[in-house]
Amino acid sequence: QSEFGKRRAELIEQTNIDATHVRFRFTMATRALLGLRSILVTATKGSLVMHSIMSGYKSKIAAIPQQRNGVVIAWEQGVATPYALQKAEARATLFVGPGAKVYTGQVVGMTASRDDMDVNVTKEKHLTNMRASGSDGTVQLTPPLNLSLEQCIDFLEDDELLEVTPESLRLRKRALDRNQRKRKA
Repeated sequence: QSEFGKRRAELIEQTNIDATHVRFRFTMATRALLGLRSILVTATKGSLVMHSIMSGYKSKIAAIPQQRNGVVIAWEQGVATPYALQKAEARATLFVGPGAKVYTGQVVGMTASRDDMDVNVTKEKHLTNMRASGSDGTVQLTPPLNLSLEQCIDFLEDDELLEVTPESLRLRKRALDRNQRKRKA
């Protein structure tokens, strides 16, 4: 129920169906529903049954506060490399994998802190003639997090945009240039 409170929902009715099932009826804005289903499915371990019906029009409610962390922003344009992604993965959950084309200002992950972080995910590993035992190893990366359209829309902040193409969904900052973002902040 705390998730409904964050989204400014009003509890209309609570009914115990049987010993293991409870029915809740809420009234809330349609825009507050974005991203709610995936959160509730995770919280109920997949046992959620959710329906929504439009009950009418009301004046716009106050803004719903965002509860998410900061984002990882691509610093340079190019192709994401395993070497650079491994460095970024230590501090963030990534939305792109190796070989993905990225551009300056694109959101490529979510940090563990509240602050946004600029990272060069196209950086190549410099080759040397020095070799050490075990240092030539392959890079082990966690698979990137693929967000659905609903999750992307829910993820957006005021300073971000969503690009929808037939091949992909890409999040980006409104101001692509890092210096412009700093000036606005």
